[in-house]
Amino acid sequence: MREMSEEHDVIRGKLKQIVFRNDDNGYTVARFIVDDLQQRQVTITGYLPVFSEDALMELSGSYVDHPRYGMQFQVETFHRVMPDDEDSLIRFLSGPLFEGIGKKYAETIVAALGKDAIHRIKNDPTVLDSVPKMTSKRRTAILEGLKESDDDLENLIQFFVAHGLGMRNVMKLERIYGKEAVEKIQENPYRMVDEVDGIGFATADKVAMSLGFELEDPRRLEAAMVALVDQMNMQSGDTFVSREGLAHQMKRQCAGLTYDFDELLESLLLQRRLVEEEGRIYHVDQYDAEVQIAQFLTLFPFEELESVDPETLQFELDALQEKLAITYDQAQLDAIHTFFEQDAMILTGGPGTGKTTVVRALTALFKKLYPYQRIACCAPTGRAAKRLAELTETDTFTIHSLLGWDLESNTFTKTEQDPLIVDLLIIDEFSMVDSWLFAALCKASVHVKKLCIIGDEDQLPSVRCGCVLKDLITSELFPLVRLERIFRQSEGSDVITLAHQIRQGQTEELDCHGDVAFFPVGLYEIKDQVINVVQSALNKGYDIQDIQVLASKYNGPAGIDRLNAALQQCLNPPEQGKREWKAGYRTFREGDKILQLKNQPDDDVYNGDIGMLVEIVYANEDEAGKNRLIVDFEGILVEYTSDNLLNISHAYCISVHKSQGSEYPIVIMPVVRDYGIMLQRRLIYTGVTRAKKSLVLLGEKDALIRGIASQEHHLRSTTLTQRIAAMLNPEF
Repeated sequence: MREMSEEHDVIRGKLKQIVFRNDDNGYTVARFIVDDLQQRQVTITGYLPVFSEDALMELSGSYVDHPRYGMQFQVETFHRVMPDDEDSLIRFLSGPLFEGIGKKYAETIVAALGKDAIHRIKNDPTVLDSVPKMTSKRRTAILEGLKESDDDLENLIQFFVAHGLGMRNVMKLERIYGKEAVEKIQENPYRMVDEVDGIGFATADKVAMSLGFELEDPRRLEAAMVALVDQMNMQSGDTFVSREGLAHQMKRQCAGLTYDFDELLESLLLQRRLVEEEGRIYHVDQYDAEVQIAQFLTLFPFEELESVDPETLQFELDALQEKLAITYDQAQLDAIHTFFEQDAMILTGGPGTGKTTVVRALTALFKKLYPYQRIACCAPTGRAAKRLAELTETDTFTIHSLLGWDLESNTFTKTEQDPLIVDLLIIDEFSMVDSWLFAALCKASVHVKKLCIIGDEDQLPSVRCGCVLKDLITSELFPLVRLERIFRQSEGSDVITLAHQIRQGQTEELDCHGDVAFFPVGLYEIKDQVINVVQSALNKGYDIQDIQVLASKYNGPAGIDRLNAALQQCLNPPEQGKREWKAGYRTFREGDKILQLKNQPDDDVYNGDIGMLVEIVYANEDEAGKNRLIVDFEGILVEYTSDNLLNISHAYCISVHKSQGSEYPIVIMPVVRDYGIMLQRRLIYTGVTRAKKSLVLLGEKDALIRGIASQEHHLRSTTLTQRIAAMLNPEF
């Protein structure tokens, strides 16, 4: 048992060394030199921000005799002590808080402003004008450094950490609310759910309970209802919930609590956190997204391109066919003519039907006919965007990067106020685009004059809410060109044949020969058989990046987690000299195949990107004292520490959903009854169409047949089609 002294002590001194730090919540163990005659070294523990080792600190707390680690000082409160002599002041101003200042210029500042320089600058920043050679860059560095050293921030950190918030979220609150953060959150911690991205109901509720809020506080129940609508949408993919369904789920979630459902809902409707239409309850974000999309598309375009002379188009089309030694079929010609005759077009079709050929023609002809107009191509994932760039030889982006996504705030820099300067916008893999993301793209596209949407409606819908491609096709707002003839007869053509059989729900005489193989394997033999197939492909000269194993769920004998562990052990086993980092239940090893799980726009890597772990740097070799992974994403090197380690996973086996938008030379896909309702036609079709050359299915034939025969158990409910119709015909 720990023994704690009853005294409340105050010690002053400097940080010497960080022994341990949890970057998520700020919990720190450090060596501290006490500023007394003995210059004692003590071990301190507590929730602390990052301090420079030269910072003079005053800590309040108690000594604890830990049975294993001995005497420690447990920090309860702290504040930075501003230096009060010239030498300390120079060391402080030349420290890591003040980037680019350095010792020489710190001496200049102290010479100009004296020992009370910090007090003077805080009271009146214009005193910096009297310092020789003061630049705007130096001014910013000084003011930002003083802000970081401010007691207000330290007090804010202590308050929120004491009430259960991690350091990362505390810094978000400081950025959004500033010095009023404590006051605002004390008043209503549930506001964080609506106003701070990344903080959900559970986190806000934890803070509220710590602050002493009652279980039946109306603010708590309102936040619970809003969170429940969002949760129900995410689980179903619907953009709304029924009033009855919401009431039923609230009853389950709030069992034992007394509340009036109608009163709570009415209050949320008045606050416009929820919206009601004809018994349908929308989260305000989903409602606004549908309205934004419908308004944009029904008014599109806001500016028009000059029409193309038909004879000129035909001349350039003939020249292109001659140059490429290709003859477009009638459906492809229809697509090309529709594109140039209409302001917007939807192009759809399965694998091998020539979508790629048409898109290449559209961009080539547009550049010829409109040489001064700007083109932007985009796709939901980095791999899909890269493939589109190779195809069109045009600037291509992920949708997030095109819109200038900010990770911390989950907002975009490109909006109605600062729109895209683009004349032609092409969006590929559109089945993956959800309502919220497309609404953001619409907001920023007021200058777009021509729109081309490309997608396969039979693939899996977006992970987030909505079914935008299906809704746009159903609305008949824009002309639809559906390519159906299969052209590809080279490597991978057997995969295409099978894909079209699956698409049509055919289960008899499945075409599993040539480029497609099916191995009947029991559930508990899946792991070993997958390894055998992968090894066979490697022996034939394929690289590990060419081979992708896809699975339908994470747990179980044929789940992603089990297969990843087995494949890592087989393909990248421990070796002397090969570095490892154990993080929780996962072991990262140099040479591992890595999957990016979240968008990191600052690093130019996105959800679904796959790379190779090329180096591990251990904490004792790192200036910041952190373990680091360095992953190579096809030439883009990205570093990971404990701060963002949850953004990656192993990629030997990934989910079908994560593979969407990508293609691989060889796909290996287990199909077993253990996958349950996950194994349905759209998922199988999406997985199969990821294979460019070869496909290996292994598992239980009856599971494959049953999956192909089964349609989704839940068709997504949205109202985008109805909104478009209502805006086109307001009298109805």
